Amino acid sequence: MTGNSKTGTTADRTHPFAAIIFDADGTLIDSEVPGLDIIHQVATAHGLVMTRHEAHERFRGVRMADVAAWFAAELAPTDETFIGHLQQHIRTLMAARFREGLNPMPGALQLLNRLTVPYCVATNGPPEKVTLTLALSGLAGLMGDRVHSAYNVGSFKPAPGLFLHAAQALAVPPQHCAVVEDSLPGVQAGVAAGMHVFALLPPTAIPAHWAHQVTPIADLYALDALLHTPPNDTATPPAQAD
Repeated sequence: MTGNSKTGTTADRTHPFAAIIFDADGTLIDSEVPGLDIIHQVATAHGLVMTRHEAHERFRGVRMADVAAWFAAELAPTDETFIGHLQQHIRTLMAARFREGLNPMPGALQLLNRLTVPYCVATNGPPEKVTLTLALSGLAGLMGDRVHSAYNVGSFKPAPGLFLHAAQALAVPPQHCAVVEDSLPGVQAGVAAGMHVFALLPPTAIPAHWAHQVTPIADLYALDALLHTPPNDTATPPAQAD
């Protein structure tokens, strides 16, 4: 049974959330690191000096149009044809890398199989990318058609529109949804949407003014434990105000 057919009534869940919205890359699917490695490789191949760590920090959670704009600014003046085709070039290289092997994030399968509330994916990636990565990681069957791309919705994180669209599709008010994210733009989008955010980030990376609305987690196993802690346990995630 998947999240699509579970009602999430108070009788069958131990946490205060009526729906869970997941990011894809780096959250459910171990595609963020290889994807960012491709961007770093393209950057260094064109003479841009940056470390792998710097590339990961700069581009994590950033939409591809903004990546291309950064390249255009750093390489100007340069071949306009190259810049015009850069997004597709990076996408092609990423897809080839993903087909070499892609895994779900540790704990993803266990978490999704244990959830008793509706859930979905909301990603900044294009539909063809998330379709590919979900299939390659073995998660497509668990997610079904509950996948929302910013390219279809017309709203990209850190704006809240994508998460608000996902909540509407799940027929759950935003304040009763939780978001699971691995990037600051994604966390910002969840906070702006009025949702509680579980962040796969170190506590020091979370701005202090978000602390009441963001719970850092080490991995999805930790989230699974939080969501399935008995209600009278103090580790239960905070409920959302109406």
